[in-house]
Amino acid sequence: MRPHDMGVLFDRCADRGTATRVHLDRPFDLTPEHRTAYTVPELAALVRDFAGRLACAGAGRGDRVAIVKDNHWDYDLLACAAVRIGAVPAQLSAQLPPDVLAVLLDRLRPALLVTTRTLLERWRRAGHDPGALAGTVMTLDGPAAGALGPDDLRGHDAPGPRRRHDDDPLVINHTSGTTGVPKLVVHSTRTIIGKLARFETVRYPLIGLRRDDVLANASAFAHGRTFCWTASVLCLAPRALTILSRPDPDTADPLLRAHPPTVVEALPAAYVRLRPLTRRLDHAFRDVRLFISTYDAVHPPVLRDYLHASRRRAPLWMQGWGQTETGPLTFRFHTRRSTRPSGARSDARNLGRPVPVKTRLRVVDPDTLRPVSRGRPGLLLARTSACALTYQGEGDRWAAKHVGRWWSTGDFGIRHRDGTVELLDREVDRTPQLSCLRTEDVLEDRLPQALEIVVLALPGQAPLPVVVTEDGALAAERWRQAVAGLPLLQPPTVLTWPQLPRTGTGKVRRGALLRQLTGRTDTRGSGRWT
Repeated sequence: MRPHDMGVLFDRCADRGTATRVHLDRPFDLTPEHRTAYTVPELAALVRDFAGRLACAGAGRGDRVAIVKDNHWDYDLLACAAVRIGAVPAQLSAQLPPDVLAVLLDRLRPALLVTTRTLLERWRRAGHDPGALAGTVMTLDGPAAGALGPDDLRGHDAPGPRRRHDDDPLVINHTSGTTGVPKLVVHSTRTIIGKLARFETVRYPLIGLRRDDVLANASAFAHGRTFCWTASVLCLAPRALTILSRPDPDTADPLLRAHPPTVVEALPAAYVRLRPLTRRLDHAFRDVRLFISTYDAVHPPVLRDYLHASRRRAPLWMQGWGQTETGPLTFRFHTRRSTRPSGARSDARNLGRPVPVKTRLRVVDPDTLRPVSRGRPGLLLARTSACALTYQGEGDRWAAKHVGRWWSTGDFGIRHRDGTVELLDREVDRTPQLSCLRTEDVLEDRLPQALEIVVLALPGQAPLPVVVTEDGALAAERWRQAVAGLPLLQPPTVLTWPQLPRTGTGKVRRGALLRQLTGRTDTRGSGRWT
């Protein structure tokens, strides 16, 4: 089976007899039932139920439906319900600051905002009322002033599925927002389903999902990756899905032990947070044959811990690099051998080769936009038929990121002679002294007690390293040993994990962190391509 109409995806899989069992780390937010296990037919019934509720709330063909709630897979169930009635779901992370959320809602002007009473009250206490930017507000967890509650909408039959052209808007997702207010990316059925999800439904050797697999996913479910993932994984019908909405080791451990995964997909930040589980005597990763990461590179010590935790003879780590606007652009594989410590350099920022047939990459001079030779750094451009339609409310910005038929990723990197791509930095964050990202990898190899290391570029000054540890402490001697042989860095700022500003995908908001620590916002990069 190949995905196409997301409005009836769950129905089609249920009719086909898909036997996948779904296990949750906590109940869905969209239902008062405290259930943590579902079959596909039961999920299909939930989608139909909420399609009826959305229609009753006034949403219809062509309307934008904004969804803002706590992280969980029911983001995609709600999105499929909106698609079913002909609406366009816009999935927005609840981790967005209230002022940023207000900007995005102003660009969307949704006919309906689906959220929770808890979030609505929190925003109002902060002096923001997102409901003022939507035609109607619908809450999932109880009645709230100025909103339709669950009892107001329960029991309404879903209208028949409403089709749309493959090139019409299907779903809106925002970018990570590491460099400022996120962009709202509009995808169509052709781009995100036809070009991306269908590509993943092929059962490729070694990396393809099998019917006997147990797949665990710890992701940011408001983002476009999981909407695409939902389409492909249901069609591949593994034995079970385990959904981790919160990457907390203590709550994840019993669920993973009860349903030991054979495949794991997670955010880089989730892998970091769950990493202590790999050191337990009888951990849940012993049968994993494939680890998958997207959004950002994973630092070498984390790769090694998970690959060595598996008892499989040759487990693989598949790392994808791409963007919300384009989907995956490159991929590469890590093995136990390839992640061995390598001294002063790390190849974890080597993103592999472009996706065969589907993607082309070019490296150009950021000033002249002319191609540079292999081995020289430059701005990375991509060409793919999976490129989205536009930015909602920012059409001029969308057009400005095109260089002819090429799309500017905003990343700075190198195309090596073997065709692989090495990521150096975001163009806006780069510095001539070093690659911040590569330096972070080397330092994490040398400081195993660090949960994360971020190197911030400062115009006219040495880069500022930020070391994240469990207790916010780092011995001065350990730091001196770690920076031996590296370009000049400032003395480190040592923080704990909660002290770093992060996006909904767990990425560090480098600009916000720079402002938090120095009061500065200027960077050496132009920022033209953000």
